[in-house]
Amino acid sequence: MKMKVIGGMIKNKWVLIFVVLIITGSLFDLLLDSRNWTVYMSLHIVILIITLYGFFSMLREVNKTKDELTLNNQRLNNIFETLDVAIWYHDMKADSLLITPGIEKLYGYPLSSFYKDKTFWMQVIVPEDMGVITDRLSRTAKGETVTSTYRIVRPDGEVRWIRDRGIPKMDQKGNFIDFTSVILDITDLKESEDRYQSLVEMSPDLIAVIRRGRIDYINKAGCTLIGETSPCELIGQSIERFFPAEVLEELQIREETKGHGRNGKSIEFEMSRMDGKSTHVELTASPILFEGRSAIQVVGSDISIRKESEKMVEFMAYYDALTELPNRYKLREHLNHILNHAGREMLAVLFLDLDRFKIINDTKGHMVGDLLLQKVAKRLERAVQGEGLVSRQGGDEFIILLEKCTKEKVTRIAKKLLVECSSPIEINHQEYFVTASIGISMYPADGVDEETLIKHADTAMYLAKERGKNNYQFYSSDLNGLSTRKMELENGLRRAIEQDEMMIYYQPQVDLSTGELVGVEALLRWKHPQYGMISPLEFIPLAEETGLIVPLGKWVMRTACMQNKIWQDSGFPAIPVAVNISVRQMEDEYFVDSVTEVLQETGLDPQYLELEITESIVQNIEKSTLILRLLRLIGVKLSIDDFGTGYSSLSILKHLPIDKIKIDKSFVDDIIYHSNQGAMVKTIIDMGLNLNFKVIAEGIEKKEQVNFLIDNACQIGQGYYYSPPLSVEFMEAYLAQGVSGYSSEL
Repeated sequence: MKMKVIGGMIKNKWVLIFVVLIITGSLFDLLLDSRNWTVYMSLHIVILIITLYGFFSMLREVNKTKDELTLNNQRLNNIFETLDVAIWYHDMKADSLLITPGIEKLYGYPLSSFYKDKTFWMQVIVPEDMGVITDRLSRTAKGETVTSTYRIVRPDGEVRWIRDRGIPKMDQKGNFIDFTSVILDITDLKESEDRYQSLVEMSPDLIAVIRRGRIDYINKAGCTLIGETSPCELIGQSIERFFPAEVLEELQIREETKGHGRNGKSIEFEMSRMDGKSTHVELTASPILFEGRSAIQVVGSDISIRKESEKMVEFMAYYDALTELPNRYKLREHLNHILNHAGREMLAVLFLDLDRFKIINDTKGHMVGDLLLQKVAKRLERAVQGEGLVSRQGGDEFIILLEKCTKEKVTRIAKKLLVECSSPIEINHQEYFVTASIGISMYPADGVDEETLIKHADTAMYLAKERGKNNYQFYSSDLNGLSTRKMELENGLRRAIEQDEMMIYYQPQVDLSTGELVGVEALLRWKHPQYGMISPLEFIPLAEETGLIVPLGKWVMRTACMQNKIWQDSGFPAIPVAVNISVRQMEDEYFVDSVTEVLQETGLDPQYLELEITESIVQNIEKSTLILRLLRLIGVKLSIDDFGTGYSSLSILKHLPIDKIKIDKSFVDDIIYHSNQGAMVKTIIDMGLNLNFKVIAEGIEKKEQVNFLIDNACQIGQGYYYSPPLSVEFMEAYLAQGVSGYSSEL
């Protein structure tokens, strides 16, 4: 190229000069013939000047071209020095090398090392990669262009990844003419790819690439999830072997979609594994480019544990833990749904109360009472035989909902219920006898909404009790004028505080590990002048229904705080007193003010008052959250009572300013008397600790329960194993002596 440019320039100049010389030569001949020496010498000088001008013009053009070539070479060298690239050229015939300076930057060795020893580039390769070089030399010897990837060790010990593209040139006889290598440093790219590959392979989730409906790649976790042992067994397999057709269609990753999946679409389903087992999976599909072609990346997670947790939370929300029957919330939800679609079809609500249960429960203990309720629940379901819904409302009360029924059908089922309940029940080789009182309301004659129907069935149940128990009664408007036990209790409840019929018992709460007293729970008792001791399970719902729970709750709080302050002033240990708060109290707009007022009146430090709130606060979570935060600002402690029996969710509880959760007695009993051997208790403890709550278990009655709770990191407990609820006098003796072996006064 250089010679052509120069040649072109010289040629153009000399053509002009040649023409000039020809013309001048002709003039010479003419002048010589005419013997005009003066003119002859003048022309001679002109020719000399023209010749010199041509020579210097040519020289100037050559120098200019040389400068441009030097500048271009410098620019090219600058480009090579900027890039992490080197070029190696070997002329085989002349056995000469040409190596760009970039090789020093790549290898870290001086350029002279490579000129001095033509095999030096191989001597710095990591020994484990020499197999790559052997294959490279074999293929280039055949004239193949080869791209090799290998590692080198630089002088400072750093290992770098090299990509080397070798281009051999052969003559017609198959002999090497020359060889060119283009060498790149790909360390950053290689390490990035390796990190991504490690993340994919170490991921606990399924990660797969699908092309044309088949698996092109799948990681180890994906094999495990599907039920295979090796990815090799799955490569090339149709995706339809593992995932249901409707799932693939929803995600748009079937073959007919031609690789265009829905971006980020996610779906949950139950998958059948290759080993015959099934598991719950969450699958997400997104379009990607894989090896330069359109494909679908699938990410799948095993959500079986989450599904079990959701199922457990749903069970805790809508089912009674003791009997596994639907609870009051499930019944009300179901009843409301039916009423919204009932039209004029009749349905019945049966309110059932066990007549002799309280006597058995008080004399034989809660464990026998709970076993009795479990057996009764099964009998009730047997009597209904799928013709309705049997639910437990709490205590010894059950509600049965019958759909699409007549009065004759309701009568028949009510009689079966009475028979089932009155038959002897064997518990621990001893027979117990209970009967049932049943009140019945009918839709639409006795009400058109769930609250009215349940209330009227409840009223009819009290009529059944008045008429000797062990019978059923249909609701009648005439019942509104009758004096029932419920009405008498309601009237008595209104004046119970004034007539000093109410009293508070205190049940110790202890550190399970040390047995040290850490608090007490205030428990309200009512000694009725006619009926004697009334169970809180009977009068507390009545107080909530009538609104009397608000003044009654404030009295309990004031009395408990005052008593705690008296004990502290007397020198007893400063411990918190726990007071139960109902949803109805929290709905009172002056509730927070009443708490502040009680603390100011009694002089009790707020940290020694603990308010136990039921899970039903989630019914109005926004207002409840505001109230709880205001209470926290006051300084009182907050806990969720009977955790697991309501319908709170972890997503809500974790945002509430709660200090403790209390495990309901029914779950604690499961530690000994249920086939799951305390699995529910362990789950609740784990959930509570994960949310940074203290966990307290109530209803502890056996040493085995204590051991189980300690082993599973439950911190606090209360129950008859330590002490029954104690009157003020006995509680003071407990505080003074530090012992717990008191007998219940109930």
